Amino acid sequence: MKNRYVLLSFDVEEFDMPLEYHFPIHAEEQMRVGKAGLDAISPVLADTALAATLFTTANFAIHYPDTVRSLAQQHEIASHTFYHSDFRDEHLLSSRQKLEEITGKTVTGLRMPRMRKVAMEAVKKAGYQYDSSVNPTWLPGRYNNLHLPRTLYKDQGMLRIPASVSPGLRVPLFWLSFKNLPYPIFKMLALQTLRKDGYVCLYFHPWEFTDIENYGLPGFTKKHHGLPLLQRLQQLIADLKKEGEFITMDSFIKQQAPQ
Repeated sequence: MKNRYVLLSFDVEEFDMPLEYHFPIHAEEQMRVGKAGLDAISPVLADTALAATLFTTANFAIHYPDTVRSLAQQHEIASHTFYHSDFRDEHLLSSRQKLEEITGKTVTGLRMPRMRKVAMEAVKKAGYQYDSSVNPTWLPGRYNNLHLPRTLYKDQGMLRIPASVSPGLRVPLFWLSFKNLPYPIFKMLALQTLRKDGYVCLYFHPWEFTDIENYGLPGFTKKHHGLPLLQRLQQLIADLKKEGEFITMDSFIKQQAPQ
């Protein structure tokens, strides 16, 4: 049977989402919650049968270099630019360089915060080998990417790994769906995608796995959080392990990249 792969990723970042909803949160608290989330998912990241991709802001890595350096021994550290809420083109290169300095590993991948659009020419110039900044679905108020390919493709010479959406209706298989869909439906769609495409690309944020009840977030962003969400994720990992191997995105492109 053809190999199937699960590309599990986390956006390791400052918890600045409350600012989007006009809820004040100091930079120190943003960083504290981000780190608490990373600690909360440590049982997942400690699983030696699993390798994940951690799209990490350089800002976060500067605050917690020992943690990021340690995680880089098992998992892939990729760039989530320098800051989560402040972006300039030069951050593409500087974030990659800072992450490489901290981890001692080559950084090959990029994911823009909030799946922000980015010029592939700039990504190539900054030295990346792949980009995972596209969700090929329609998300009201955010983006409409229904015209883009669902699976691995090249854009101006740059490999792009979209977040997975289901075949047909393109139901997004990302963090909000995982929170809000009944678990059996999400599992069914993830397995359907894995079998159809040969891989499934999923992403979450560590801060989701902490108590985010009191930060002014709308209900659909915090339905299931903390330990109940972690238990749900652990169940999903157990279910997907039966049909796919958990590998990093860097490993995936080396095996699957179109010639």
